[in-house]
Formats: sequence, structure tokens, C-alpha cells
Amino acid sequence: MPPLPALMRRRWLLGAALVVLSAPRADAQSATDTTTRPAVLILATGGTIAGVQDAPGTLGGYRAGTLTAEQIVASVPELSRHARVEAEQFANVASTMITPAQWLALAKRINRAFDERPDLAGIVVTHGTDRLEETAFFLYLAVTHDKPVIVVGAQRPATGISPDGPINLLAAVRTAAAPQSVGKGVTVVMDDRIISAREVRKLYQRTGGFSGGDMGLLGVVSSNGPTYFFAPVRRFGARSEFDVRRVDSLPRVELAFSYPGGTGPRFDTMPAGLVVATTGFAPSEAAAFRRLREQGVQVVTAFPSGDNVSALPRAAAPDTTPANATAAARPDSARAAERALPRQVVSQHLTPQKARILLMLALTRTRDPNELQRIFAEY
Repeated sequence: MPPLPALMRRRWLLGAALVVLSAPRADAQSATDTTTRPAVLILATGGTIAGVQDAPGTLGGYRAGTLTAEQIVASVPELSRHARVEAEQFANVASTMITPAQWLALAKRINRAFDERPDLAGIVVTHGTDRLEETAFFLYLAVTHDKPVIVVGAQRPATGISPDGPINLLAAVRTAAAPQSVGKGVTVVMDDRIISAREVRKLYQRTGGFSGGDMGLLGVVSSNGPTYFFAPVRRFGARSEFDVRRVDSLPRVELAFSYPGGTGPRFDTMPAGLVVATTGFAPSEAAAFRRLREQGVQVVTAFPSGDNVSALPRAAAPDTTPANATAAARPDSARAAERALPRQVVSQHLTPQKARILLMLALTRTRDPNELQRIFAEY
């Protein structure tokens, strides 16, 4: 007889293989259950939740985006107790490979699913955690329905020791299927917490590593299902003005950091917009960002941590001084030149990377700085 540890490992591997590769029996639910359970669509994009190790059951490395959507669903038979789950493979990559073009395609797919399927209670997007918060926030702005969209991932691969993917997926499906999730905006469900996509952040690379900060935790998932205590008030969902159905590509928006001794970024070709993570500009930086504004780049400032609620500037007043006014009557030339520039837009309580996403979508609507500031005040 093999030594006990080896025997236990063989039994674990056999059990894991059966769970991952077997589908729940079709006859496990009665016909009545099938018609009454809410329909939930799972769109799989890859990530650690679909990751597989060469040496299962260890702390070793893994290949993200390996299991298919169907295999992920089959690994959690409990899902069928709470919803009629449909699985669709949107992508199967590590989330660092997700691009803005895929954000756009994913938002279009979700909008189309809700447009065409009134029976859908909600949608779950499985995603790698490295870029999960960015994708979730893009969907928060670009999905123009109020039905729930839940983004979920895992910090441990599917074949690892004590994987968190199955329990996270179960909590996400239960949240998507719940009527009380309607009107809450796109959320992230991780570690039994329901976090608004506007505020969610990945803080560290282990379970429990996602946070909503001071303002983003909306509720929890318990044995009774999702329970909400708060709801977001800024614009999203059906109130969003960002209808991407006819948008073919997103404007190029770059991200830069302000720092002591900084002289500002340089570009070979000018982007449409730039978000600067800053607590305040040194004179050399201020001059650099002013030059970018002169060249038509829309500049947005964001507090590095994303936690500051910055004062929003008033709408820029036009320079109404007549062109033929005397020099004494005209304002200082530097001041007049500054007033003639597009205003610098300020973001409120958004991380720089999320301010970049909002600017990308805002620039599909307008390039007017006053309108851009309105958008940053409302979303």
C-alpha cells in the first residue's frame, strides 16, 4: 500500500479531475426548477480562475486562461441550484493581455445580450485579477442596462491548494440572479463581498486582496444570498450617456505620474488625452502640461491614491476683452493666454487608471473641456 501522503494526493488529484472535467447531470433538477430558476450568462475571459498547474495541488506556477468556460462551470455543480447557467467563451487570456478594444467588444456583447434576452437575470464575467478593476469600471460606464453585471476572479488557480475561484463564482452567480442586484451598477464579487466597480481596487496578490476603500462596499454574500446595505449614486447603467454600440475604437489616452524633479512626458505623436497622477505640479511640470494643452491634448489630474475629493473648478469664462482695447485695459498677457487654453480637468475620487478610462469614453462624446469637467463631476 502506498504511503498515506501519496495516497491522499492521488485521491485529491482524482477528485479534482472529476470535478473539473465532469458536467452536472441534466436530470439533477426537475422540469419545474428549470423553468423557475433565473437565467445567468457567464462570459469567460480567462485569468487565474481558469488557471491550471503542471503540478496540481502544489504552490507552483500555473498557466492562466487554460480551462474553458464550460469546464469552469462544471467545476461548481452547486451553480445549478441557483440559476440556469449558460457559459460562453469570450476570451481565454491572462488579464494583462486585455486591451481597450476588448473592453469595447465585451461591453457591446453584454448590451446585445440584454437587448436580445429579456429572460436574462444577469451576467457574470470571469476575469484575471491583474486588470479586473479596469475592465469592471469600463463596463460600469458602458453597459447601459440596470440588470446586474458581476465581474469575478480568483487569486489561486483552479488546480491549486484551496482554490478560491469556485466559491467566488458561486457568490457571483447568486448575486447576478438576485432581483435586489438590479440597479446597483456593475459590481465585483470577491471573498463574499459585493464591491462597486467604481471603487474596487486590487491591493495585493492573495485572497482578500480586493477592497472597496471607504466608499465601495455595497453588501455581502452570505448563506442567504446577497444582502445590500448601500448603493452608488453617480451616473451608470441606464443613466449613462456612453452608448458604445456604434463606437468602433476608443481615443488614445496616456497615463503619467508627477514627481519631484519631473519635467513632464514627451510624445512622438500626441494622444487625445492624458491623465496625470499628481498632488501638485512643480513649475517645470506645469509648463510641460501647459504645452500639451496648447497642442490640443485634454489633460486630467487625478490624486495618486484615488482617495482625494478634489475641489472642482468653475466653468472657464471666455476672455471678453475687445481686441482693440488699450494695453492698460487688457488683462495680463500670460493670464489671457492661460484663459484661452483648454481648461485642465479635475477628477474626483478616482484612481488615475480609472480616470483614464472615463476620459477615453468621455472623448467619444466631446472634446469641450467644460463638458469634460461636467462628465467627471457626474460619473
